[in-house]
Amino acid sequence: MLKRFDLLLCLPVLVFTLAFFLVPMAQLAIIGASGEDGIAAYASIITNPRHGRVMVATLLLSIAVTAATLTIATFVALFLARHRFPGRGALIAMLTFPLAFPGVVIGFMVILLAGRQGLIQQVSLMLGGDRIVFAYSLTGLFLGYLYFSIPRVLVTVMAGVETIDPLLPEAARSLGAKPWQVLRDVILPALKPSLVASGAIAFATSMGAFGTAFTLATDIDVLPMLIYTEFTLRANFATAGALAITLGIVTWAVLLLARSIGGARVAAAG
Repeated sequence: MLKRFDLLLCLPVLVFTLAFFLVPMAQLAIIGASGEDGIAAYASIITNPRHGRVMVATLLLSIAVTAATLTIATFVALFLARHRFPGRGALIAMLTFPLAFPGVVIGFMVILLAGRQGLIQQVSLMLGGDRIVFAYSLTGLFLGYLYFSIPRVLVTVMAGVETIDPLLPEAARSLGAKPWQVLRDVILPALKPSLVASGAIAFATSMGAFGTAFTLATDIDVLPMLIYTEFTLRANFATAGALAITLGIVTWAVLLLARSIGGARVAAAG
């Protein structure tokens, strides 16, 4: 009776997964192999120079965003978790507010900051310098991805910091450990599951994010934009499907690796 009840509890999830994930993914995989190249289309990341170049650029961008996000969010999380002060709640709410913004809005914010009429460009001209415009490049996309990745990582890392026994760093300091040694030998190892989990989420989000890239796409060539152009502008459904499946496999592999390294907490965070 208990097993039947458990099955009933899982039934909605199973139906949802089948209808909105497995069936569409299977159909997409079939479409990806329906072109002139057949199943060889899935190797275009290796055989097609442009596809390979775009994949490398997307991977490097995602790795850079993940590293920068983890660095910034970890220090901010350590400070916020260890200190209580007036306005702390408002500050946390402000730092996590970008979670409410879609990618298009974040793209517009990057344009307002570093676009052709952006704040940085205007200040540079007022100071007698050259025009500084980088919103429509990978640098602008990096800033946009960083903007919406930090809140996601910050929330997870803060939760991890609050689980650390404050007596452990105190004991290390009493034994003569310097602050950077406490951070390296006590705090960061304790935060490993949270860092791996949030880093995997930041990487996966950067790999597949589209709205911000679409808004800034003057001089940007990343995999989501390549899939979009192949599908909408060239009506090359097979190539778009193959690239989409490839993107999904790469991202899934990173999440699987993160789960194997970080354990159950990665799954919970994901």
